[in-house]
Amino acid sequence: MFSSFHEPADEGLRFLYSYDGYKWHDLNRVFLKPKVGAQKIIRDPSIVKGPDGTFHLVWTTGWKGTRGFGYASSKDLIHWSEERSIDVMAKEPETVNVWAPELFYDDESKQFIIIWASTIPHRFPKGEEDENNNHRMYYTTTRDFKTFSETKLFLDPGFSVIDCVILKEAKGKYVLVLKDNTRPNRNIKVAFAPSALGPYTNVSEPFTAKLTEGPAVVHPGKEWLIYYDSYGTKKYGAAKTYDFKKFEDASAEVDVPEGHKHGTIFKVSKSVLRQLISSGKQRVTVQ
Repeated sequence: MFSSFHEPADEGLRFLYSYDGYKWHDLNRVFLKPKVGAQKIIRDPSIVKGPDGTFHLVWTTGWKGTRGFGYASSKDLIHWSEERSIDVMAKEPETVNVWAPELFYDDESKQFIIIWASTIPHRFPKGEEDENNNHRMYYTTTRDFKTFSETKLFLDPGFSVIDCVILKEAKGKYVLVLKDNTRPNRNIKVAFAPSALGPYTNVSEPFTAKLTEGPAVVHPGKEWLIYYDSYGTKKYGAAKTYDFKKFEDASAEVDVPEGHKHGTIFKVSKSVLRQLISSGKQRVTVQ
């Protein structure tokens, strides 16, 4: 499954599905309408399935003027809990935004890690960025989505950074896919760490062109596919890697429906997919 939304993000949560991680099909309906946040939008939906089978969802609720992200949970991706705003930057009153929260379940520490990008003006050195666009990554942890750890700085690579995704390559071997949001770069890189919470170092050179963002990763075989939104060309692209050192353009190998925007990729059972399809009364055969 690939969580999704369409611009201008006021409709709500959408899904794509795939059997091989390369060719994606659109369920073509909204599964959750935004109800929290002043702007009532769902952008950058990130979903992780917990060890008890519950799906947890977080999302961006506004461009600016927000100090938290949206949260809801579901057992089947159809019926959702009441939406809540988790105000993780409440203690930082100068915070400009909370963008692209990303969920990761750390099976070593048995907790969920949530990372996101925020700007606090004049907190960090900046290059060409406006003070209101000089992002760093922050995080909180939780086991139950009721109690959260104190918000802390997750990543300061020395430049404005957004849209990060944590990957576990092997025990003690973690990769962070990130967007260098500085002008004129605005492209995607990777960094490395011995644990999910870092510290992430050795930031790579970019492996995408400029004006790319919103990475999402799937591991369909020996290869890893890193999907990204090439918003400069208004297309969805993908890079393929086996070791996160060498990357090749795999955009011609993937098929992403038009209109799909920044989400995350996760696995579900065929029974869950059947329910999703039948809930929309679509005549689609599940392989």
